[in-house]
Amino acid sequence: MSVSDTDNPYEVFIPNSYIGQRLDQTLASLFPQFSRSRLQNWLASGNLLVNGKIVKPKTKILGGEQINILDPYNGEESLFQPEDISLDIIYEDDTLAVVNKDTNTVVHPGSGNWSGTMLNGILFHYPNSKHIPRAGIVHRLDKDTTGLMVVAKSLEAQINLVRQLQSKTVHREYYALVNGKTPTKGTIDQPIGRHPKNRTKMAISSAGKDAVTHFTKLAEGDKWSALSCVLETGRTHQIRVHLTSIGHSLLGDQTYKSNHQRYTPLLNTLSFKRQALHAKRLSLTHPNTGELMNWESPIPDDIRTLHAALITRDNEET
Repeated sequence: MSVSDTDNPYEVFIPNSYIGQRLDQTLASLFPQFSRSRLQNWLASGNLLVNGKIVKPKTKILGGEQINILDPYNGEESLFQPEDISLDIIYEDDTLAVVNKDTNTVVHPGSGNWSGTMLNGILFHYPNSKHIPRAGIVHRLDKDTTGLMVVAKSLEAQINLVRQLQSKTVHREYYALVNGKTPTKGTIDQPIGRHPKNRTKMAISSAGKDAVTHFTKLAEGDKWSALSCVLETGRTHQIRVHLTSIGHSLLGDQTYKSNHQRYTPLLNTLSFKRQALHAKRLSLTHPNTGELMNWESPIPDDIRTLHAALITRDNEET
């Protein structure tokens, strides 16, 4: 990316490599820290100018256009209130924080969840995060998925970390309990997009974005498997959609259910009402020091209890 002589991260000259692409697609690539909807709203309102003018999102890039974001703090963070919500912060410094997310926690406010989210808690713990898109959140976890997330404490750190995600140098490893006996290892390379009928769900779609999940079997029982899943991309519900697509839905998943009913009574007995998925390892390069950083989160008690109960059930049936 080329920037102005003032080195202003919000004043950008579009490289020639984007010639022929649509403006909205180019902006999403150049400013990954901002959501597509925010960039489009700024285009419409005049907060984002191209060569000093308001331009339509579908405009084709010629190369060398000057992009200016007049007020980068003109965003939704100002609408959300800080809330004294407990966060399990396992590491932090002046640049970033790593949070071990609990279950039943929404990461970002949205329909039906405008308060009580992790973002509200971040705004309380780190007041300056109100000046950073998404309050510094770099990637998300589903409401009922537990585990590690990184939060940037500055715009520069957020841009750096998002770039690392885009270049696939951030290592994210998950622990999953699934229905059925999976292969020893495998790779699922299938694009993911919105479900054509249920817009709250995702699905394998030829019109979707590329998505790659690698998995390795750690253990297995009669009709279940414990997996390590490594993300190459980070699409919404990626692991859940990918594993369901090959016939191995996550145990407890209330959204991506399959025909597997064998363990339903056991799940009900344990009151296990979430997908058995945990983000257990996270590795990235520190934006300031360049040091490779690694963190690990223990498997939570509810998933450990479920795993033990599956083994016990198998033993009782043999």
